[in-house]
Amino acid sequence: MSDYPSDLRYTREHEWVRPNGTQWRVGITKFAATQLGEVVFVELPKVGTSFSQGDVLGSIESVKAVSEMYAPVAGKITAINEALDKSPELLNQDPHGEGWMIEIEPSNRPELDALMDSTTYDGFTAEGNE
Repeated sequence: MSDYPSDLRYTREHEWVRPNGTQWRVGITKFAATQLGEVVFVELPKVGTSFSQGDVLGSIESVKAVSEMYAPVAGKITAINEALDKSPELLNQDPHGEGWMIEIEPSNRPELDALMDSTTYDGFTAEGNE
């Protein structure tokens, strides 16, 4: 059984997208959270900001390193997970649930089809792709 929920789509940069109507939730995968180690700070974009696929959205600081988060799809930020301000460890504790980072209104819905499903992503991480 995969560590990655089947209702999500995944990027090569270890972000996930949960499509849900017009607002798609985005976060980092369990694999990314494990690689980062203990997360101590999260910098998120401002609501209303628009991004193209692949643009840097923000950063995640852990005790090991600072990593950038990339836009898995193009769109406009409609919400951020403000709970991460006080509890950045949610990214480690529940990366596919309460540790979500942003919600985005996609501007190019077909970009989702190019992302990996859970089985493909599981194989991608098993091959040692960091």
